[in-house]
Amino acid sequence: MSDSKRQAALDYHAKPIPGKLSIEVTKPTTTAKHLALAYSPGVAEPVREIAKDPETAYLYTGKGNLVAVISNGSAILGLGNLGPLASKPVMEGKGVLFKCFAGVNAIDIEVDAESPQAFIDTVARIADTWGGINLEDIKAPECFEIEQALKERCNVPVFHDDQHGTAIVTAAGLLNALSIAGKRLEEARIVCLGAGSAAIACMKLLISCGAKVENMAMLDRNGVIHAEREDLNQYKAMFANETDHRTLDDVIEGADVFLGLSGPNLFSAEQLKKMADSPVVFACSNPDPEIHPDVANEARDDVIMATGRSDYPNQVNNVLGFPFIFRGALDVRATEINEAMKVAAVHALKDLAREPVTQEVLDAYEVDALSFGRGYILPTPMDSRLLDRVSSAVAQAAIDSGVAEKGFPAHYPLKRVEDVYAR
Repeated sequence: MSDSKRQAALDYHAKPIPGKLSIEVTKPTTTAKHLALAYSPGVAEPVREIAKDPETAYLYTGKGNLVAVISNGSAILGLGNLGPLASKPVMEGKGVLFKCFAGVNAIDIEVDAESPQAFIDTVARIADTWGGINLEDIKAPECFEIEQALKERCNVPVFHDDQHGTAIVTAAGLLNALSIAGKRLEEARIVCLGAGSAAIACMKLLISCGAKVENMAMLDRNGVIHAEREDLNQYKAMFANETDHRTLDDVIEGADVFLGLSGPNLFSAEQLKKMADSPVVFACSNPDPEIHPDVANEARDDVIMATGRSDYPNQVNNVLGFPFIFRGALDVRATEINEAMKVAAVHALKDLAREPVTQEVLDAYEVDALSFGRGYILPTPMDSRLLDRVSSAVAQAAIDSGVAEKGFPAHYPLKRVEDVYAR
């Protein structure tokens, strides 16, 4: 980043008030009567009601629209393990996106824990404060243990966005890309370079959507994950096929999909040329992808390309998922975000990209036209229809799969974030 852009980023976070979030008051506080209701003695009445019936916390407090964004700072963006406090700007930023895109109130919590168990215990003890918990920037494989333990111990949805948010958006884009290429997910040969939390979650969700594990090849820094390796943890082992292939060059021959969740410039033009017709390439290392779009397009004029970057078409951006997934989960008071809800989000995103693009989106991106095709396989974050389409799909899936404690919200469909407050 240039010095001027670096300074602009620092100034944005520091001025005129440090940080990106503040707390708002939702009730009148202009008279002594108001204050007596807000605190003592009036506050005693909802306290007594919640003590009698914990469910009334959703009626008398902000719990039902409140998410905790929690990290230990062990895997901050692409910067690595820089500690909990250094993760705070990212967690605040996540809160901004929750609020702006889905009207969800979010508070960031940075936990300085000496072990995964200490982190689990800390979060579990404060879980009842929230309507949901978004885990963020926690390194693998600890993130798997942490999420699973918290899902078992908490009565509210726990969702590690680095895993599942990435997987949901990736799966939606891949389904559309394969459709454009005239291929079916059930038959596609998929190569995944990377075996961290996002990669494993992506591959697992693709299986839930119809992909076959026998058609998959996953690689970590030691090469192809295969059945004869003895250095695999339980999460990688589920993708260990019987194969003689050992390198990326081996597995990429004739592959339909390359999914990169690894590092910059690890996939070459020569390797891309070995792929099948109309290859689908998701190079999601950010900001520098596994192969640059310009290099890919020069190597193959039939490639369907996506990256994590906003300055090229087909950005794989988690903001297409997590705000609306939590919106739907909160609105039916789901106890978890399960596989059915994730798959529902995938198909809602997939289907929305196939609809005509609204003028609102064209204006936001300053283009005259945009339509479903090789350069548009995912909706844009500025598409206001995401709020209703994804949230309602997730809410309905929660009801259908039996994890919702409320029926379908009367205030749906949501047309604007402001509709959240008009409930």
